[in-house]
Amino acid sequence: MQTTNHILMIRPVDFKFNEQTAGNNKFQQANSASDVQQKALQEFDGFVALLRANGVEVTVVNDTLQPETPDSIFPNNWVSFHHNGEVILYPMFSVNRRAERRSDIMESLGKTFGISKIIDLSTYENSERFLEGTGSLVLDRDHKIAYACLSLRTHQEVLADFCEKTGYQAVVFSAVDSTGYPIYHTNVMMCIGDQFAVVCFDSIPDPSEQALVRDSLSQNGKEIVSITFDQMNHFAGNMLQVSNKEGESLLVMSEQAYLSLTPNQITVLEKYCRLVYAPLYTIETNGGGSARCMLAEIHLPLKP
Repeated sequence: MQTTNHILMIRPVDFKFNEQTAGNNKFQQANSASDVQQKALQEFDGFVALLRANGVEVTVVNDTLQPETPDSIFPNNWVSFHHNGEVILYPMFSVNRRAERRSDIMESLGKTFGISKIIDLSTYENSERFLEGTGSLVLDRDHKIAYACLSLRTHQEVLADFCEKTGYQAVVFSAVDSTGYPIYHTNVMMCIGDQFAVVCFDSIPDPSEQALVRDSLSQNGKEIVSITFDQMNHFAGNMLQVSNKEGESLLVMSEQAYLSLTPNQITVLEKYCRLVYAPLYTIETNGGGSARCMLAEIHLPLKP
């Protein structure tokens, strides 16, 4: 249940630095270059080609120029797809990201996959409470545990509602960067696979919360790979385990994430997955997200 071989990705048409998200996403860096969209598109297309060459099914949907959605390349924040046919829509912090939710994508996927229910949490936007999908939530799907670091984009009340509606149990903690600023999304400091977890424990300042996370992972059979602040800043926490059509397990990440890993860390991860990586530097710099953020896993059942 933890992995799928089918991914949804959104091909950008106007990717750029998003001023509305930059206030609390410290991974973003403003870039005045005029060719950001062109470079991001090259990176996106190369990433899709790499995944397909490795046997992963990728459904690519083109973004539209209107409404303006500079972060549409990160669809995992507005939607998640589950084995029981449920689709969950999430409340988004930034106003210009809310337009990323597209009913036409749901309708198109519904022709191939069985969608039994849509759980719409987006109404929490009316009360300024947010939960940005599998950015806010790092899911252990096998054990139905949702790991979440609280932030302006991850509100505990919405998290509780998610858990009540889906049967997940929350493991909640606070996480900060090396300057003490809250980390905007859990999935930049943590990745969970079927038998392993990659975690920046340095970012969890409370020792009791560190122990809570470590114990939960260990009790559920995960071998833990600890990464440093510097590795987290190179998006080494922003990975996703997927499978391919042959049933092989892959760990997908960006090139800079891979290059930040130590030989020992690579050895541990290669016990469980083949590592696959792509250059995503323009997307990472301007968008403040990396490989995992670009991948919305489709766990829905196929229609007969």
